[in-house]
Amino acid sequence: MSNTVLSFNSVSVVRDGNAILDGVEWNVTADQRWVILGANGAGKTTLVQLAAAASHPTSGTVTVLDEEVGKADLAELKPRIGYASSVLAGRIPKRETVLDVVMTAAYAVTGRWHEEYEEIDVRRAKRVLAEWKLDSLADRAFGTLSDGEKKRVQIARSVMTDPELLILDEPAASLDLGSREELVTLLGGYASDSRSPAMIVVTHHAEEIPIGFTHAMLLRDGAIVAAGELAATLTSENLSETFGLPIDVSSEGGRYTARARPQE
Repeated sequence: MSNTVLSFNSVSVVRDGNAILDGVEWNVTADQRWVILGANGAGKTTLVQLAAAASHPTSGTVTVLDEEVGKADLAELKPRIGYASSVLAGRIPKRETVLDVVMTAAYAVTGRWHEEYEEIDVRRAKRVLAEWKLDSLADRAFGTLSDGEKKRVQIARSVMTDPELLILDEPAASLDLGSREELVTLLGGYASDSRSPAMIVVTHHAEEIPIGFTHAMLLRDGAIVAAGELAATLTSENLSETFGLPIDVSSEGGRYTARARPQE
């Protein structure tokens, strides 16, 4: 397989006559960690659904792990992609134990049915839970967890199969400050490990970008405002254009902060 894990070639998505994405060109390599920022309705979720082989473009081609979306065998492709989103979380049965939520990723299902798991699957799931500080919750029902715990369970599930591409759609959304910082710290440690897969994280907030991320894409109205190495892309000028108001960006210790520019 080539070093490129994801490629968009002139990708557009049109719904009810409206362009959700318009002519997107994008390449992600195995050693990159991308953050996607943009306002509501910018096309972020549509972009990552395509990247996760969960939907098809109206025109253009999306190639994931050397397989063209729309032509690939999804049963073979999807276990190679780790994907966590609020939509997927809504499909997880509330009574499912945390251990089973993570373990069922091996079959790309969201609830135990008639699958058969080997001891190696159980050991792998328990190890992943420990890595994401969830081992004490293994026997808890998913529906009883806090928002922060649910977010971490979803991420643990997404890495259960040792994916070659990890996609997280707003993993820190709705979290309080403490839960957000705990999650961002864990993601930063994971992103900084050279053994981790290529990563794509969608967020609304620069403060949620973990340490270890290398690249950024800024979207507005379905088009790319800027994309490239993180420091060169996440500038005050680019963010101001992306969100349509003057924004100042600063960074310290590998973390970013963005604030509306004070009126003079």
